[in-house]
Amino acid sequence: MSGEQSLYERLGGEDALSAVVDEFYERMLADEQLQGYFEDVDMNSLRAHQVQFFSSVTGGPVEYTGEDMEAAHAHLDLSHDDFEATAVHLQSTLESFDVADENVTSVMTAVASLEDDIVAD
Repeated sequence: MSGEQSLYERLGGEDALSAVVDEFYERMLADEQLQGYFEDVDMNSLRAHQVQFFSSVTGGPVEYTGEDMEAAHAHLDLSHDDFEATAVHLQSTLESFDVADENVTSVMTAVASLEDDIVAD
C-alpha cells in the first residue's frame, strides 16, 4: 500500500491546489450571498492559508497551523445556506479543473464533515 498516492498527489500537489484555491475564491467573491464575508480580508493571506489547509487535509507534506474550524469561523455567523453555497463553489471549481470524480467526492466528503464546526447554530 505504500505505493498508493495521497489525495494531495492525486489532486496535483501544491501548484494545482493553489490554482484551485485562486479559482474558488474568485467564485466566492463573485457570489452576492458570500462576498460580504470577505470585506476587509487580506485575500492573499487567506488564499495562502487555504492552500496550507487543503494541502494538510489531503495528505500533503504540510502541517496546518491555523485555528480549528470552529474558532476560525465563529465570528462569521455562517448559515447552512452559506455553507452549501460555498460547497457548491468548491465542487464546481474542482470539476472545472477536471479533478476525477472519486477525488471530488473525497474532498467534498471531508468538507461536509466540517459543517457542524463551521455553521453557527
